[in-house]
Amino acid sequence: MRKVLLLAVICLGFSGMYGQRKIELLSPDKAIKLELNISEKIYYSISYDKDILLQDNSLCLNLKDENLGLNPKLSKERRASVNEILSPIVPLKFSSVKNEYNELSLDFKGGYIVEFRAFNDGIAYRFVTKKKGDIEILGEDCSINFPKDYLLHLQQPRGFKTAYEEVYTHINSNVWKSSDKMSVLPVLIDTKDGYKILMSESDLYDYPCMFVKSNGSNGMSSTFPKVPVKFGEDGDRSVKILEEAGYIAKTRGDRSFPWRYFVITKEDKTILENTMTYKLASKNIIDDTSWIKPGQVSWEWWNDASPYGDDVDFVSGYNLDTYKYYIDFASKFGIPYIIMDEGWALSTLDPYTPNPKVDVHELIRYGKEKNVGIVLWLTWLTVENNMVLFKTFADWGVKGVKIDFMDRSDQWMVNFYERVAVEAAKYQLFVDFHGSFKPAGLEYKYPNVLSYEGVRGMEQMGGCTPDNSIYLPFMRNAVGPMDYTPGAMISMQPDVYSAQRPNSASIGTRAYQLALFVIFESGLQMLADNPTLYYRNLDCTEFITQVPTTWDETKVLEAKVGEYAVVAKRKGSIWYIGGMANGSKERTFELNMDFLNTGQVYKMTSFEDGINAGRQAMDYRRKESNVVSVDKITIKMVRNGGWAAVLK
Repeated sequence: MRKVLLLAVICLGFSGMYGQRKIELLSPDKAIKLELNISEKIYYSISYDKDILLQDNSLCLNLKDENLGLNPKLSKERRASVNEILSPIVPLKFSSVKNEYNELSLDFKGGYIVEFRAFNDGIAYRFVTKKKGDIEILGEDCSINFPKDYLLHLQQPRGFKTAYEEVYTHINSNVWKSSDKMSVLPVLIDTKDGYKILMSESDLYDYPCMFVKSNGSNGMSSTFPKVPVKFGEDGDRSVKILEEAGYIAKTRGDRSFPWRYFVITKEDKTILENTMTYKLASKNIIDDTSWIKPGQVSWEWWNDASPYGDDVDFVSGYNLDTYKYYIDFASKFGIPYIIMDEGWALSTLDPYTPNPKVDVHELIRYGKEKNVGIVLWLTWLTVENNMVLFKTFADWGVKGVKIDFMDRSDQWMVNFYERVAVEAAKYQLFVDFHGSFKPAGLEYKYPNVLSYEGVRGMEQMGGCTPDNSIYLPFMRNAVGPMDYTPGAMISMQPDVYSAQRPNSASIGTRAYQLALFVIFESGLQMLADNPTLYYRNLDCTEFITQVPTTWDETKVLEAKVGEYAVVAKRKGSIWYIGGMANGSKERTFELNMDFLNTGQVYKMTSFEDGINAGRQAMDYRRKESNVVSVDKITIKMVRNGGWAAVLK
């Protein structure tokens, strides 16, 4: 009897081994390894230099009548290597991007493929289906398992309806419970022993955004908003969802699905330099992009349209004289646009009837005369009810639109974004999405989408602190353009903050505010403060208004998640440097200038925290000096401080 039992165990062992298939995929530099184990599910683990970072993750696409990835039957394995140079239409980091990866495509019986790509800075995967007709997606299983306790940097909304402006939270993975709030993407994972993993998605279309929640056992899993099918009225800015379908997407059966990606690095600097969203996005489909002009924009809402002083001989406010004043300011400093926020139209529901006190048509005419374009604010609901407005606005001479309050990312709303991008491009208008989810590739397919808000920016006034904003270069801005609305000329330390419109103020030093224009990336970069204050701070204004919004090269000089970032960026032959720090302490850095051209002398104009900036945040010093590539320069940033420079 004992011999029979032993034989049965041995047979079962061989059966289990035979039913598994192990496959490996290495990054081009062989540092990152993806190990696949195909058994009752498709499992994968990710390691870096033999250190296992994510272990036995699984993936599955749940259709109405079948689960793709459950009991998978592999029929074909294909491999490829790619090494190419990409040129983004709106280059936020680099004008040339190296796209090098090894690819593994696994064809499974049942009409689906799972594609994996291994880059030198990360791993990505996606599903591709080959089904006839439409399919209903009930859910998607993206399960992530941590081999030990990690520190998770999350943004946790109360539900799927969110403006994406929550403060970042920082939670140990083994105490994050399944009953706790979920998180939006991106998620930043700190392994606590030298590695960082940034998780997000790209090439998102006709499908909802992914959220993640704790699986209750030191890991996380995906969750998605369902398709809304019945709506009710909810004021002039949104609608109530009265009924949802039982699925998260109804879509074409023959298609690719969003990439799920992990940027993996030993150096925090790499996160800021990554271009993963772009490398995985759909290619640009706009034939003529010559009309797409990124740039800065003067914005009146934050400062409540309130210029004042000897040169203001009119009653300021949301009226014709005030907007002409903003146009004159923009023209003087070479700012290509002004935004006209809520109030330019007689009603938020009617985009065709301008407020007679504002006279949009006269402002468009005046702006053309001064070489300043007009951008108009709208609610998404008004756009949805008036999709023909893009032609009307183009006929008027408007340059772009700022669309607000979407606050959702279900399949219907994701499709709304693309419909807007298509219609706007048809009439050569650019788009700035506010109240929006994070970038996920649409901005590369339609590069007239210049920016997205969905960030805890300066609109939050005292709720916008450097302690939170320091995570933005490592998280939100690391996945795409970000409309943070910088440029405050009234600066305060958090312990003495007290401000409201029209005398809006920011937390952080003046040098910190200048640095944000270099560090933060947006195809449409706001100047949020009052022209009156910009005129009174000419040295700062002259610096801000010369900072480009697109770049040829980005080099991170110093970076530590949650503490500081110092970034150098080049446009043509001119370099800019921006540094920002959290509120914990004063910091000193020695910067190596070896990124400069050898043998050339650069004139450096710098702005640094003044001796009293740790208490009086308005204190700063402007300096001029000459530097060469062999130099090392010392910079100091106080708490909530910054440092900014231009090198010509």
